[in-house]
Amino acid sequence: MTPIAVTIAASDSSGGAGIAADLKTFSALGVYGATIITALTAQNTREVLAIEDVPADFVALQMDAVFSDLEVDAVKIGMVRDQAGMEAIAGGLARWSQTKVVFDPVMAASSGKEFLSKDAIEVLKTVLIPRALLITPNLAEAAALLRAPIASNQDGMREQGERLLEMGAKGVLMKGGHSTGSQSVDLLVERTGVTVFPADRVPSRNTHGTGCTLSSAIAASLAKGFDLVEAVRLAKRYVTDALMAADRIKVGQGPGPLHHFHASW
Repeated sequence: MTPIAVTIAASDSSGGAGIAADLKTFSALGVYGATIITALTAQNTREVLAIEDVPADFVALQMDAVFSDLEVDAVKIGMVRDQAGMEAIAGGLARWSQTKVVFDPVMAASSGKEFLSKDAIEVLKTVLIPRALLITPNLAEAAALLRAPIASNQDGMREQGERLLEMGAKGVLMKGGHSTGSQSVDLLVERTGVTVFPADRVPSRNTHGTGCTLSSAIAASLAKGFDLVEAVRLAKRYVTDALMAADRIKVGQGPGPLHHFHASW
């Protein structure tokens, strides 16, 4: 059977993040991708100009259309801002018995624009996180979810990951890309223990869509039948290679995208 993954996320009109990055990642990793669009954005490599949320009933209709026809193996959830939309997504996941769910809790753009209100964050915590096999917050997102200071070391990352597990997810990937040091260290925190994923930092300004790409790469490997630890390991390797090749393509005047097709172009 053809492995199939679905991305539930927002568009990126510049093509580097969101739905666009997810579909490119699925394709690069040999997985067929389908989409449920939660919002439309007017953005480029420099800024987000505007966002239009998709009505919750239409989000639910997209989910029913896709899941009633396609044999879906894994789901990635990205940016969703509308509280009714969050409830529609959670309902659709339950209705179609989806358990291999990777949730990237996108709260702000790399340009600094915030996407979620405090009320929306509370709904996200109680409605979507409990539906996830894995959530993939960066350090700032983890701190916002916990209303805590940003973790400054691996002990702090582990402690915050364990607290996030209490919200109902089966695993938490604490992403250390925004920390300092020569290595970017991610921690996969599960109830059975912690797995450390170190990687050398890649000196490139072209990092637009890195979080979207990582979470969709994990979903792609889950769709292909890998377990969670191996899915994270493979995704980390793919993102590192895509970052190393990012300067080979010239896109936009701000931080450009990763090179999703570095292995084939």
